[in-house]
Amino acid sequence: MTPFDITLLAFAGFAAGTLNAIAGGGTIFTFSALMAVGVPPVAANATSAAAVVVGSVASTVAYRREVLAALRRLLPLCAISALGGAAGAFLLLRSGDQAFRALVPWLLLAATMLFAAAPLIQKAVQRMAAAGQRRGGLGLAVPVQGLVSVYGGYFGAGMGVMMLASLSLTEDSDYHAINAAKNLMSIVLQLIAVVVFIASGIVRYEISLLIAAASIAGGWIGVVAARRVAESHVRALVIGSGLALSAWYFLT
Repeated sequence: MTPFDITLLAFAGFAAGTLNAIAGGGTIFTFSALMAVGVPPVAANATSAAAVVVGSVASTVAYRREVLAALRRLLPLCAISALGGAAGAFLLLRSGDQAFRALVPWLLLAATMLFAAAPLIQKAVQRMAAAGQRRGGLGLAVPVQGLVSVYGGYFGAGMGVMMLASLSLTEDSDYHAINAAKNLMSIVLQLIAVVVFIASGIVRYEISLLIAAASIAGGWIGVVAARRVAESHVRALVIGSGLALSAWYFLT
């Protein structure tokens, strides 16, 4: 890697950590930076997934009380998340670089649109939780979570918003409990997907560690920035960047 490549990847990791601490959307930057420095699409996605899984672990630890309280009830969803994450990872590996590259602009666009809709989805989830509306049981939760997990293992950007929305349809809990469940499901499927990627030998370890270290530093800054920077400004930056990157990949 050239000094420019290292700088770009470190900046992307730092930005991702900062953005994820404030509003989310960091995966869009890490994945795009990896492709920009010449990492093939499938390896870029796998390496990005391995790098950002650290942040997911931290988020789950932060919600450990809610997670432990609901752990027994969430075990079936953990199992389907693991299976879905593995299926998505294997599907990515089977796709190959050419097929996955053709999907990249559509995936980035979908992730950006999900990110843009996140505030509306979160408010809807909070209203449903506050109203104590009756949700569906495991019969609905398992297939829905399975589909979301396959997407998470395959690409992952925007997965958190999708999972928050799907869990709101099935969980009789308050918003923080739903968010805790989302974090737990995310880490389960991401860890399984990363194991599959590592076993396949496509993860660029030196790059993944660089991005992970930078994202941890960015996360600390993000916590401070979250108190000083309006979330709407950060969201606008992520959405604008996501749309620009989508357009770039459509045209190239």
